Amino acid sequence: MEDKDIRLEVARQREMKWLEMFGNWDKWVKHRFQKIRCRKGIPSSLRSKAWQLLSNSQDLLDANPGKFEELEREPGEAKWLDIIEKDLHRQFPFHEMFAARGGHGQQDLYRILKAYTIYRPDEGYCQAQAPVAAVLLMHMPAEQAFWCLVQICERYLPGYYSAGLEAIQLDGEIFFSLLRRTCPMAYRHLKKFKIDPILYMTEWFMCIFSRTLPWSCVLRVWDMFFCEGVKIVFRVGLVLLKQMLGSVDKLRELQGMYETMERLRNISPDLLREDVLVQEVSGTGGCCSITSVHKAGLIMVPMPTQS
Repeated sequence: MEDKDIRLEVARQREMKWLEMFGNWDKWVKHRFQKIRCRKGIPSSLRSKAWQLLSNSQDLLDANPGKFEELEREPGEAKWLDIIEKDLHRQFPFHEMFAARGGHGQQDLYRILKAYTIYRPDEGYCQAQAPVAAVLLMHMPAEQAFWCLVQICERYLPGYYSAGLEAIQLDGEIFFSLLRRTCPMAYRHLKKFKIDPILYMTEWFMCIFSRTLPWSCVLRVWDMFFCEGVKIVFRVGLVLLKQMLGSVDKLRELQGMYETMERLRNISPDLLREDVLVQEVSGTGGCCSITSVHKAGLIMVPMPTQS
């Protein structure tokens, strides 16, 4: 059997496993077997349904028939609508869905973001929501994408998109303390040049790496994120810093704050292969082992450290 045939057979087997899980979802969720499946990657043909089930956004959709259309009919606040309108063309401008100004992709993106400002008027609109909603729209219709966005904002990353960014600042402090334990060399470098986590991790975390990593890596990270929660975002961030700042050779090229920030903002696509990233994030490649991350803080198990 040729390699291509083997890959096709493996892909078919994975699809069958996921279809079996969909048919017995309550059992699979109870036993958390899907964690392993998510780390292996969700088949692209089933990713939409899997994300909706993993996030429980399907339940929200079923519990709120007609709600999205109702939100669409509301006029919305002009201040939010103006900002949303200006942001539409910035989201994945080379993707066929969003390339055309006023095209279907941009229209659906506008519908979702506007609906959220009406659904949560106390929060309104945050610009980091736009790329997140765009990624969802690449995988599912607007109504399903809206409820998935609601779950990300309220269940996975609560407080991240609120004015003041208090939640992301708190998680920045937690992230930096984890870095001190998992990669002291990177920690000391950032500390030396007074590079606060908020300067680089805001886009990473709030956009769930959709603007940071190669696309194949983004999808694998999102698969794990929907299954295991925000700890995946922390782990990916730690892996990236370890890869960029975790050796003497790498730091030799970064003589100051400017060079370091340039490296953090423009991560080379060659830095991490998809399989290596997943291995590191899954805890089998020497990265941290975070068992739970939430608003109150972290519950951790001992982590291997780097000298």
